Amino acid sequence: MRGHTVKQVAKLSGVSVRTLHHYDAMGLLKPASVGENGYRYYGREELLRLQQILFHRELGFSLEEIARVMDAKGFDRVVALKAHRQKLEAETRRYRQLLRTIDHTLAALEGDAKMEDKAMYRGFDPEKQAGYEQELVERGGPEMQSRIDAAKAGMSGWKQADFDAMQAEAEAIEAGMAKALVDGLPVDGGAVTALMRRQHGWIARSWNQPAPAAAFKGLGEMYLNDGRFRERYDGRQPGLAEYMAAAMASFADREL
Repeated sequence: MRGHTVKQVAKLSGVSVRTLHHYDAMGLLKPASVGENGYRYYGREELLRLQQILFHRELGFSLEEIARVMDAKGFDRVVALKAHRQKLEAETRRYRQLLRTIDHTLAALEGDAKMEDKAMYRGFDPEKQAGYEQELVERGGPEMQSRIDAAKAGMSGWKQADFDAMQAEAEAIEAGMAKALVDGLPVDGGAVTALMRRQHGWIARSWNQPAPAAAFKGLGEMYLNDGRFRERYDGRQPGLAEYMAAAMASFADREL
């Protein structure tokens, strides 16, 4: 047997044929052989390498970083697997803590128990939060850091009711924008403008200071161009990320 074909590897791993072709083209995962018929064939060594790629992807490595790590002199698959196991065990403990935090918060909200404010944040990863903030600073420049610092200062005295109110307002705005998109309302019309005025107020409350035009428009662009935000909005209503960005830009140009 020559090995597994691309389609067979895709079925085994859940990785698409297109992605496997991309890995081949970039030299990250080459087939063991290519038949006279042009078919790519993968053996056990290639399957193990693909497993390593997927573990690294799960842990947040980019494809370029994975290639450098796996092709480095002295790379040891067993050592790498043990390191993956340690990281996943740590993440498992953190997720268990997050589940406990959810359970405690639900109990508090349903009136069955009391919850200290600090307990609401047990299990969250400070490094990931710092990474998110760094992304914002890289996108928005030094001014964004001052806004993050102001936001932290403003939220330091918040209670659970404050967070609940902010979440409810964000949900109402998003729901209103999704309906406006479905109804075909123009982004510069009265209904959408009213929603954007609420959005601008929501951002001001989050940042503990009003958002100037450029920053408000920049947030809209981030909603459109950042995959995490786009997935969130478009998952609610296809095209919502683009609609939000256009509405925020229109509001900034006309109102700020």
